[in-house]
Amino acid sequence: MTQRNSTSRLAGGDSGQLPLTLEHRPAYDRGEYLVSSCNEAATAWIDSWPAWPDATWGLNVHGPEASGKSHLAEVWARKAGAVMLRPSDLDVAVLPVLLNEHRYAVLDNVDETLPGVPAFHLYNMIVERRGALLVLSRSPVSRMDLTPPDVKSRFAALPAVAISDPDDALITGVMDKLFRDRQLFVAEEVLAFLVGRMERSFLEARAMVEAIDAMSLAEGRRITLPLARRVLEARGAR
Repeated sequence: MTQRNSTSRLAGGDSGQLPLTLEHRPAYDRGEYLVSSCNEAATAWIDSWPAWPDATWGLNVHGPEASGKSHLAEVWARKAGAVMLRPSDLDVAVLPVLLNEHRYAVLDNVDETLPGVPAFHLYNMIVERRGALLVLSRSPVSRMDLTPPDVKSRFAALPAVAISDPDDALITGVMDKLFRDRQLFVAEEVLAFLVGRMERSFLEARAMVEAIDAMSLAEGRRITLPLARRVLEARGAR
């Protein structure tokens, strides 16, 4: 989980007030996850746990960067008691230590560089324990050229559910959440101004929030419409 280093910020933007030291801690509670048509199916899978179909050894949630896959995975991991893994963690010799007594695991950021042999062993260990493996990726794992063939067939057989590009309502909600994660409360008119002019993607929403936060910190100012406009212009928005 990403955290901001301690940073001085003016409380309320008034020069007469003392700086506050705040940390950026993203909120991963289920109640913080915003649902729209683009992520409804993926959310339904997570919410339905543990009532997944019999002999379903996992799930592949795929979608763009910053689309909320990791948020859903955190929710599921808490519910299932799952261990969080990345491809770089996988090694046949240390898998028993990584899993310990866990029956459930999240494998994040999977692409065609996935180390196939340890991934195959991970899958088999999960099945032997009657558990489940949640695989997160940008594209469906069924379309990836994974090797060896055994790991490709196992991962391709997982049910897959997509998170697609967001609509305006979801982008607005996501940006509001990203600002609140940083202890920033932004007026609706500022959010509407941004969403109406920026690229509609989760990645751009995150980048825009970071850029606005940085300018607000650098200038010791509140986040206002003029400040948001300057960030948009600096980023070359349409």
